[in-house]
Amino acid sequence: MLEALYKKRKKGRFDALMYIVIAIFVILVTRLFYLQIVEGEYYHSKAEGNRLRMLSVTAARGIMYDRNGQILVGSRPAYTVSIMPTDKEIDDSELQRLAGILGMKPEAIKEKVKAHEGGYEPIRLANDITMDTVTKIAERSHELPGVSIDVEPLRYYPYDTMASQLFGYVGEVGEEELADIREKDPNTSVGPGTILGRAGLERMYDNVLRGIDGGKQVEVDAAGRPVAEVGRQNTVPGRDIHLTIDLPLQKAAEKAVADQLASLRSQGIPAKGAAVVAMDPNTGAILAMVSAPEFNPNWFARGITSAQWKQLNTDMNHPFDNKVVSGEYPPGSPFKIITGAAALELKKVTPDEMIFDSGRHWLIDKRNAEGEALGWLDFNTALAKSDNVYFYEMGNRVGIENLDKFARLFGLGEKTGIKLFGEAAGNIASPEYKRKVFDQDWYLGETFDAAIGQSFTLVTPIQMAMVMSEVANGGIRYQPYVVSRIDNSDGTPEEIFGPKKIGVLQVSKSVMDLIRNALRDVTAEGGTAGSLFKDLPIAVAGKTGTAENATGRDHGWFVAYAPYDKPRIVVVALVEQGSFGAGSAGPIVRAVLEEYFHVGQKSQTKADDGNTKATEVIKASEPAITGPQMR
Repeated sequence: MLEALYKKRKKGRFDALMYIVIAIFVILVTRLFYLQIVEGEYYHSKAEGNRLRMLSVTAARGIMYDRNGQILVGSRPAYTVSIMPTDKEIDDSELQRLAGILGMKPEAIKEKVKAHEGGYEPIRLANDITMDTVTKIAERSHELPGVSIDVEPLRYYPYDTMASQLFGYVGEVGEEELADIREKDPNTSVGPGTILGRAGLERMYDNVLRGIDGGKQVEVDAAGRPVAEVGRQNTVPGRDIHLTIDLPLQKAAEKAVADQLASLRSQGIPAKGAAVVAMDPNTGAILAMVSAPEFNPNWFARGITSAQWKQLNTDMNHPFDNKVVSGEYPPGSPFKIITGAAALELKKVTPDEMIFDSGRHWLIDKRNAEGEALGWLDFNTALAKSDNVYFYEMGNRVGIENLDKFARLFGLGEKTGIKLFGEAAGNIASPEYKRKVFDQDWYLGETFDAAIGQSFTLVTPIQMAMVMSEVANGGIRYQPYVVSRIDNSDGTPEEIFGPKKIGVLQVSKSVMDLIRNALRDVTAEGGTAGSLFKDLPIAVAGKTGTAENATGRDHGWFVAYAPYDKPRIVVVALVEQGSFGAGSAGPIVRAVLEEYFHVGQKSQTKADDGNTKATEVIKASEPAITGPQMR
């Protein structure tokens, strides 16, 4: 009986143990099922993420060429330092060691790593490092697990600050920005590390210039060091664009602006900046565009420092602004072209009528600059000498409504349509504008001011270039443009842009001939710019301007076209707080015309030198990336 009881208890313990084993087995099987079946894909990706990493390879952006095929913006090879992300924080000793080699603050590296939490892609720490830095990292690679060096195409602007607002700059996509882009377009080719256009043509044509990034899949060890490449996806380079810009002319305009600003400042004239645009009046093609001060877009391509960013953002002269299209200024005396056209077309004055200038208008005490009194004047002489009293009277006869009307006939008060970001429309002085903004009545004295390009009228330099083009070419308004061609990937043209006629000036040829004759006399002996152009072998038609500025010294204008009989180029220059236009903006226009017509310059040699420099930059980059070469 005792034996039977013992056997029964023994069997009960055995059964209990068996049940426990079965329960554990069931739990393990259930957990295994959950891990391998239910969450299998997740843990597989985690395992693969720990073992395999996709190293992105940046695609080379398309090249920007000038009108003659010379390289304006391209790419060059550069060493980039990246670090593989891990689940744990970077070791302090490694952090200090890496920061010392890269010349960065440890906190800056930590911020970069933290900004990419949760991803498996390499985190780019520094661009365009020196060969000395490359050597140091290679020598201490065993102390820097997960740190890698790659060669990537770096956007390069061989002429540094030249046309920086026009070309724009690039920058790496941010995490939040990338999330927004993917939300809007789930199929986007933009990914971590993609370089995007941020301003200017880089931004306007980003979809054209930006290629498709590639990558290489590598196997990494426990420390995150790549040990083998297991796959590759080739990059697709961006497509090229061709501009209407003429490189030698652009360089000449840049130099003329820099020299003139330095000269004016040495004389105690606080010239703050300048805007210059050269345009073909027969097509609307932009030949040169300068906005000063400028910035160096290479700073952004390499990774701008906080000191550089602060310098640009605290500059009161706004180096990011393209003053040619976004700067709004009183037109000053160049507006007399429009006032004169209105008076002659409406027959408020005849070309031969003589009006006496005693130094002040007889209705309202408004005077000439510096109190001049020029006596009896006809239209031609009044415009050539830029007489205020004469044009006060033209404003009196024409009236503000007709001044407004003719200003709009010439295209003022609206955007020109040039395909650039930030173009301003300007403003036309009118009673309606004053009533809307200030809730005040209009007075005759304000009509006088408007007649000489003051009052509430504001224009951009590109608008004034368009006005001068209409005068030069017989009244056709062409839409200004700066991109002439977009290429396919194989270099063949995908899209070609040319002259686009957007209007015809409703002013008679006889009136425009009178205006052109007077503008020719501006640069002849006795005109306001006669001394400046007296020895130039090219006949120039132009107009000086000195526009009053409520916040400082007067702005200086000079607008011109040449040759007078068969116009091929329009040049407009504005110098902020440069004082008299003939002395501030005039020399810049002359320098541009000298380059364009090859007056006393070896322009071709300069162009060849510049082309060689840029070509060497691009050629040097070609063998730097395995797979598709940079363009």
